[in-house]
Amino acid sequence: MVVGAFPMAKLLYLGIRQVSKPLANRIKEAARRSEFFKTYICLPPAQLYHWVEMRTKMRIMGFRGTVIKPLNEEAAAELGAELLGEATIFIVGGGCLVLEYWRHQSQQRHKEEEQRAAWDALRDEVGRLALALEVLQTQVQAVPPQGALEELRMELQEVRAQLGSPDPPPALQAASSSKK
Repeated sequence: MVVGAFPMAKLLYLGIRQVSKPLANRIKEAARRSEFFKTYICLPPAQLYHWVEMRTKMRIMGFRGTVIKPLNEEAAAELGAELLGEATIFIVGGGCLVLEYWRHQSQQRHKEEEQRAAWDALRDEVGRLALALEVLQTQVQAVPPQGALEELRMELQEVRAQLGSPDPPPALQAASSSKK
C-alpha cells in the first residue's frame, strides 16, 4: 500500500504546485509593483533569509564575527518575492494536506459510528433472542415430562382394573400405541 501511495502523493504534490504557481506569480508581480508590499512584506524576510544563510556559511567556513552586508533593495525585493511565492505554494499544499486529513478523520468517525450502530443492533438482537429463549424454556418446562404421562396411563389402567372395566375403547388404544 505504501509503495502504491508514494507516486500518487508525489503526483498530487506536483499537481498542487502547478495549480498554485500562477497564484504565486501574481503575488510576486504585485510585490514588485507595490512599494508598500515590497518594503514591508518582501524586504524584511529576504534580508533575514540572506543574513541567516550568510551567517551559516561563514560559520561553516570558520569565520566568526564577520559583519554581513545586507542585500541591495532590488536583489532583496526579488528574493523576497521568490520566498513569498514559495511560501504561497507551501501554504496551499499544506492547506490541501490539512483538508485531506480532516476529510479522512470525518470518514473514519462516520465508519466508527456505523460500526457502533451495527454493534448496538446486534446487541439488541442478542437481548431479544435471549428473552425469546427464556420464554421457550419456560414453555418447555411447563410441559409435563414423558415419564409423567406414562405414570398417568398406568394409574388410569389401575383405576379401570379396580372398577372392572375392560381395556379402553379401541380409539384410545390406537392413540396410546401410536405415541409409544
